[in-house]
Amino acid sequence: MKIFYTVLILSISVFICSAQERFIKGTITDGENLLPNANVQIVNSGVSTNTDEDGKYRILASPGDALFYNYPGMEPIQIRVEDVTKTLNVEMFPKVVKLKNVTVTQNRNNSQKELETQYATNPNILKTLFGYLDKTKVSYSVRIMDGNDILPGEYNLALVLQNRFAGIRVLNGLGMGSGTVGTPNATTVGFGAAFGANAGRSVLLRGGRAIFDIDGQLFTDFPDFIDVQNIRRIGILSSSAGTVKYGTMARGGVIVINTKTGTVIPKDKNGRPWDTARLRNNFLREPVVSSSVALKNAPTYLRELESATTFEEAQAIFESNLDKYAGNPYFILDAYRFFYEKWNAQQFADAVVEGAMDSFVGNPVVLKALAYIYESQERFGLSHQVTKDVFILRPHYAQSYLELANSNRNLGKTAMAAKVYARYFYLLDEGFMETDTSTFSTIIKREFNNLLALEVDDRVVKSKRVSMDGEEYKGTRLVFEWNDSEAEFDLQFVNPEGQYYTWKHSLEENPEIILREKELGYACSEYLIDGSIPGIWRANIKYQGNKSLTPTYLKATIYHNYGSKEQRKEVRVFKLNVKDTNQELFNVRTIGSIGTP
Repeated sequence: MKIFYTVLILSISVFICSAQERFIKGTITDGENLLPNANVQIVNSGVSTNTDEDGKYRILASPGDALFYNYPGMEPIQIRVEDVTKTLNVEMFPKVVKLKNVTVTQNRNNSQKELETQYATNPNILKTLFGYLDKTKVSYSVRIMDGNDILPGEYNLALVLQNRFAGIRVLNGLGMGSGTVGTPNATTVGFGAAFGANAGRSVLLRGGRAIFDIDGQLFTDFPDFIDVQNIRRIGILSSSAGTVKYGTMARGGVIVINTKTGTVIPKDKNGRPWDTARLRNNFLREPVVSSSVALKNAPTYLRELESATTFEEAQAIFESNLDKYAGNPYFILDAYRFFYEKWNAQQFADAVVEGAMDSFVGNPVVLKALAYIYESQERFGLSHQVTKDVFILRPHYAQSYLELANSNRNLGKTAMAAKVYARYFYLLDEGFMETDTSTFSTIIKREFNNLLALEVDDRVVKSKRVSMDGEEYKGTRLVFEWNDSEAEFDLQFVNPEGQYYTWKHSLEENPEIILREKELGYACSEYLIDGSIPGIWRANIKYQGNKSLTPTYLKATIYHNYGSKEQRKEVRVFKLNVKDTNQELFNVRTIGSIGTP
């Protein structure tokens, strides 16, 4: 337990350090042109500045501050300052999308069939009385809360609505309900919360009484019958444009509730959730650049090293560049990998890193990259030491617990790994850390349950599995982690039939996701391949940068036969520095319902 007392002390020191101000600088563009006189302000502080004629700015901020970027005709952007943030080069996007030599082949709005098949995996979609609604495709505001944000102990729908959505008031009192619409059995109501029932309880949105659209059925009474733990999503329609279809009864707004049991997840002919890569005629025709081609855009020193025909020649090239790049940790990482992996010169490669540790100390971004590389080389002891350093620097980051637990597992210290997971869930329960949306919560729960199921002896660690939505997964599992939270990219998956699905991790496409990642401290995602389409799946990436001139390191963990006794994994690390080019990462073969290499 000594490590956790240390964590509490370090948490206090990090909090104190977070108050230290620093100058954040950068350039603001629209992707092509500089934007002079763009406004940059620290949210809720009154501190602001404008860019000069060259689009450059400089503002004094502290870790944890949120910077708000605004320019006429552009979509505003909000970015949270982190412990390593020094440079933020921001690209802003027009509110009206410019079409550059684009041929429109399909309406922007998805069909109801497409929305139905995307519902299971797209948190922006609600099922309503009038069909499926995608908040990103409508002209009015829709607020959505994911059911995974509801804590395990919560049972009171009124408190969930009032505490999670601004502008909502829940009134209790004596009154007559007006029954339900389209439902023969109205729910009985009583006298109010003080008397143990809920007579006259109502929800006020825009000054009027809201109605409820529950799995496509309308209710005008407060739905006390709802099991809060059974909620999949809650949506708030408060604008006139959003409620016009419901008529005058919706003058107070509409609360849409989708339950887990009341919304049917579309399945394929084999009874499996529909493959999102097969939703439309999206066959991959774009060229994909191989890693060898991407090397042509690598730094000059790396291309010189790769051209060496002997170890002695490579060593001389390294030493000739050392004075110029000695303070650059990315030069050191490149050199270390080159000598360790190409020449199997472990002693020399280790000396390269040891001689430049000053450029790594105190920088969790480059330390994470080093830990990734060590893990991919199965040097688990070295990776563990670096992972602990990152944990000490970032004990308030959710992902620090996931990385430390997995690092212990790599070393065979399964009992300690289980304790790290248990500590994280304890901090959540006690309110010391904030609960997550479905992304990170699902990943860490799955990792914890997998550890307990396959490796932990109950006699050593008395830990119980955490509850998850759905059954335990078995098949091929892909986990992606990136060292720089500012990284933006399009992650593409191509199925054996040549159709693709793309996850866009960018401020232009998913600003809410990136902001949430930085608020809670994680940079990871997972993808599951259940083997319904056997064959070779391909993973590609189009890197868009990280608001600075530094590369990003992406770690991909490929689990074969995940969840079974034959489970095994391989770790691959990719250095991303070539922008706006679709690059290949790796291929994985699946056979049947269980993934195999």
